[in-house]
Amino acid sequence: MERVTVRVSGRSYPVIVGSGVLERADELVPAFPGATQAFVVTDRIVHDAWFPPLAAALDRTGLHAVPLLVPAGEEAKSLDGYRALLHQLATQEAHRDDPIVALGGGSTGDLAGFVAATYMRGTPFVQVPTTLTAQVDASIGGKTAVNLPEGKNLVGAFHQPRIVLSEITALASLPERDFRAGLGEVAKYALTIDIELLERLERDPSAVLTRHPVALERLVTRCVLAKAGAIAEDEGDTGRRLVLNYGHTLGHALERLDAFTGRSHGEAIAAGMVFAARLSEAQGTGADGLTARTLRLLSSLGLEPAGPMPPAEDILDAFQLDKKFRDGVRFILLEDVGRPRIVDGVSPDEVRRVLHEMGAPV
Repeated sequence: MERVTVRVSGRSYPVIVGSGVLERADELVPAFPGATQAFVVTDRIVHDAWFPPLAAALDRTGLHAVPLLVPAGEEAKSLDGYRALLHQLATQEAHRDDPIVALGGGSTGDLAGFVAATYMRGTPFVQVPTTLTAQVDASIGGKTAVNLPEGKNLVGAFHQPRIVLSEITALASLPERDFRAGLGEVAKYALTIDIELLERLERDPSAVLTRHPVALERLVTRCVLAKAGAIAEDEGDTGRRLVLNYGHTLGHALERLDAFTGRSHGEAIAAGMVFAARLSEAQGTGADGLTARTLRLLSSLGLEPAGPMPPAEDILDAFQLDKKFRDGVRFILLEDVGRPRIVDGVSPDEVRRVLHEMGAPV
């Protein structure tokens, strides 16, 4: 079992990573004075697998666990889904001391966190991520949101959890596509922040790919440490934390243009990282071979960024609603691995040229 401390706004919270942490939630979760219930937001598949042991552990702390079922994946992250959860909480007389627990993947955490941020002006929030994407990235840092048809994560708030419990054994049963989607976020950390992780993955990713629990515990912990460092310097996502959006400018645009039914998040981010590497080299600031190295890493992790691309003009239009937009599209590029930088003022023609090279129609 590993523990990483995330420091934000004059306080901190732990991220616990290991096998069996869910069953020991009663020993790990903080006390919630005045609370009698814990409202667990989860989808049906995750509920059937992981709600019973979590509910038993919470019961030992004196909290009655109440499941609130939502659709799996991005479908849950809508204003309709948000309203439905608010009504369920009010109908079941949830009080502001009662914690809201996100049990599942990143979409469940985003939705549950936004509900926790806004119901009764804020309730305690606990993250119990069960996917690789959520464990290495989405559950840490307090970003919560729902989608609009116009774009991803456009309605949300910062609301930090009290604790994150990452159950490594939950990763063993993930569908292969979902597991590899999480490796897209792992690749992001390796390329931007953790060069030692990059070199380890380049040497031999087999223990990760076969989901060896010790290897996964170490992998998740390294990614959490990388993200915790960025958050400690920039909780509000205005400076250093922006580098964690590497690959996400194009990635989110592709997800939105596919109406969240095409590429998985990890597949979209993989395409976004290849685009960012190509753009870095096209700008003359990226090291020679950066794109080739990126492609080799993604291929070794089973992530193939190739695939049909929407028209370039549609992608440029989607960029306008990127949250980093400041009088133009702001990109996270690389001078080389481990050397990210925030770039403004990239000409649309240069962006179009790189998109065309990747197969985007005129």
